Amino acid sequence: MAATIRPSEQPDDDLLRGIRAGDAEAFTTVYRRCHGPVYRFALHMSGSRPVAEDVTQEVFMTLIEGGGGFDSSRGTLARYLLGVARNRMLRRLEKERSYTFLPEPEASPDERRTNSFNHDNLIVLPVDPVREETIGLVRQAVLSLPASYREVVALCDLQEMSYEEAAKVIDCAVGTVRSRLHRARTLLMQKLHDRRDSQECAASVRPARS
Repeated sequence: MAATIRPSEQPDDDLLRGIRAGDAEAFTTVYRRCHGPVYRFALHMSGSRPVAEDVTQEVFMTLIEGGGGFDSSRGTLARYLLGVARNRMLRRLEKERSYTFLPEPEASPDERRTNSFNHDNLIVLPVDPVREETIGLVRQAVLSLPASYREVVALCDLQEMSYEEAAKVIDCAVGTVRSRLHRARTLLMQKLHDRRDSQECAASVRPARS
């Protein structure tokens, strides 16, 4: 009796053929497998949830429309979809030039406690306002980078891809990813340093309350 292959274990080519044939389960499998990385990349690149959602939807529409130019010999379907997301984002950035970072919506005290819940140790961790402020500064600094630097930070630092994997998404040499990432990290450190200096300066001149 032949072993049954679960959808989550099916090769990318088989899943794509299933999607082309109208197999909803195959599409759901790919969506669950690839949605997170694609959405996070678009969000890191744009700083806008609506834009990230639009781009993610457009990316998965390419599967429904036939899968575009996916070639399994060149990499995984997830990597291919990240490349599609990159191309969509670059076209948007070129058209609109810039996006403004949108901060996360303010959470209620209950939500903040829930988000700080450690499920392994079953304790509630205190919310660290300094850490939250630092995360916000990093997000803004990343969004201020040129797109060519922003994408390597999003892929390598924020999505923890290897240089080789990122190079295949961007379609460039590994050395190019390495040099861009080095330059991007240098710029980020400088931007974060400048922002902190600016905040400290503003705090020092702020008039005291009577």
